[in-house]
Amino acid sequence: MTVRLTPYLVMEGNAKEAIQFYEKALGAQVLFSQSFGEMPANPDFPLPSEAMELVGHAMLQVGESSLMLSDTFPGQTVQKGENVTICITSKDAEKSKQFYEALKQGGRVIMELQETHFSPAYGQVTDKFGVSFQIFTEGTSMN
Repeated sequence: MTVRLTPYLVMEGNAKEAIQFYEKALGAQVLFSQSFGEMPANPDFPLPSEAMELVGHAMLQVGESSLMLSDTFPGQTVQKGENVTICITSKDAEKSKQFYEALKQGGRVIMELQETHFSPAYGQVTDKFGVSFQIFTEGTSMN
C-alpha cells in the first residue's frame, strides 16, 4: 500500500501569485492547476463570477516533494496558522475511510468522507491535536 502525506496550503485569493513565487524561490514546477471556474458546477454552492479565476486546486513538484495549494472557497475564511493542512493520499478507499474514522476521534469533522468529482472518497477533519487533514483517494469508485 502506498500512502503519501503532502502539505496543502490554502491561500486568500493570491494562490496564482504564490505559485509564481514558489516557482522562482523553490524551483517548483506546476504539475496541475485548475481554477474554480474550470471545475464542475455545484448548484448547492453557486460560484460568484469574481471567483471563477481563483485557483481551485494546484499541485507543484519541488525536488522530490509535492506541494498542493488552492485559494479558499468563496465565502469561507482562512485563519492564519490554519492555512496549512496535510493531504493524505491513498489509492484504497477503505484505507482512506480507516484514516478518516481514526483521525476524527476526539476531533472535528470539516467535511464528511464522500465521493466528489475528483475523488471516490474525500473528506476533511481536524484531529484532537488541532492538526487538519484532507483525506484524498485516487481512483474511480468507492466501496
